[in-house]
Amino acid sequence: MRDRHRKHATVLHNELEWHDACVIDEVAPGSGLAVLVGDEQIAIVRTQGGFLAALSNFDPFSKAFVIARGTVGEQAGTAKIASPIYAQSFCLETGVCLEDKNVRLAVFPIRVANGRIQVALYKRVAMP
Repeated sequence: MRDRHRKHATVLHNELEWHDACVIDEVAPGSGLAVLVGDEQIAIVRTQGGFLAALSNFDPFSKAFVIARGTVGEQAGTAKIASPIYAQSFCLETGVCLEDKNVRLAVFPIRVANGRIQVALYKRVAMP
């Protein structure tokens, strides 16, 4: 039984793998868009100033995948998105909750290439 589990295990490597997420025009300034990249539900967020961020779409307080539907803005000069459920705010650069520094959303590398938003995930390789 143990060998069978090893065949299907995956390991994370330090290599990033870039994935197309959406066309940049699909994310209006001051809003978010939920996308599925690999097995990850990701919130792509675009501020009014054009800053792009990719964070986990999972709200740890409400236990729902809703971050992309939150309110995009600033708090004390920090770009943030507020959850649409209980309104906790998360820093777009670090994923840290501004009300509870012990809570953090995963943040993913993001870039724009040829008008498309791409998000990077760590490459997963099957164990032999």
